[in-house]
Amino acid sequence: MKKLKVAVIGIGHLGKEHARIYHELEDVELVAICDLDPSKQERADALGTKFATDYREILNSVDAASVVTPTYSHYTIGKEVLNAGVHALIEKPITNRLDHADELLDIARQKNLTLQVGHLERYNAGYRRIEQLSHDIRFIEVHRLGPFNPRVKDCGVVLDLMIHDLDIVLHLVRSEIESIDAIGINVLTPFEDIANVRMKFKNKAIADLTASRLTPEAQRKIRIFQEDAYISLDYVAQSAQIFKKKDFPASLIGGAISREQIDIEKEEPLRAELKDFAQSVARGTSHGKPDVAARKALSVALDILKSIKDNQPKPLHAR
Repeated sequence: MKKLKVAVIGIGHLGKEHARIYHELEDVELVAICDLDPSKQERADALGTKFATDYREILNSVDAASVVTPTYSHYTIGKEVLNAGVHALIEKPITNRLDHADELLDIARQKNLTLQVGHLERYNAGYRRIEQLSHDIRFIEVHRLGPFNPRVKDCGVVLDLMIHDLDIVLHLVRSEIESIDAIGINVLTPFEDIANVRMKFKNKAIADLTASRLTPEAQRKIRIFQEDAYISLDYVAQSAQIFKKKDFPASLIGGAISREQIDIEKEEPLRAELKDFAQSVARGTSHGKPDVAARKALSVALDILKSIKDNQPKPLHAR
């Protein structure tokens, strides 16, 4: 079987992991890595692959590419990659503007290419397991917290962190949003460093999401309350539990709660994501069917940022 030829554009904290995994995948050939920093040549040498400071130099020699660069560059680089006839996996968020996201989606459709967005939690083994158990959801609570990382300089926690959970919540609830109420506070950067949003859906479900980059210890948890159960998932540990009310005679009031550990076969989410991307490109099953769910998550994230702006305290002279 012919190996899929891939490149990684952007060899930062996450990009180097893309390169490592592609190098290890059996049916993939890592043809090149690209970065503006010439010192990343060492990474290419270690992987036995080509290095380029200009990604345009390698587009005619690959079938697919991961775009793992700052958000503001996703549109420009993604557009050139797709127009060159190269399948693309763009790290989340797809872009920071809806019109730019729509243009990338249109190019992928017109050229019959795969355009996937790196919403990593879709491939978390814990999430995949609780997705099978979730139904008739009434309330979702999400916390994605962690310490400040100075490498993220071009956006706040809504586009950097919360967008993961927006993608998941939208998939689980599967209903149109009725209202959004959000607050965000900037502490260390010009962008929101902590944010909270409450979303009400037309099917009466409610989701409450908090994201922060001001918390000493990392926490990534989702709690799902539905008609017959409460499900708790720790994304980091890939560990989940389900709580249910025990059956009691109708004459008795109250009762007890049973707790069951959910069996999860753990795996590295990024490896699962890149393997799926490579296989879907090779099979042709995703060609011309771009990641519209990522566009929806971006749209909601931008609505949240507008709500944050609208809820900011007004100067006295503006009241």
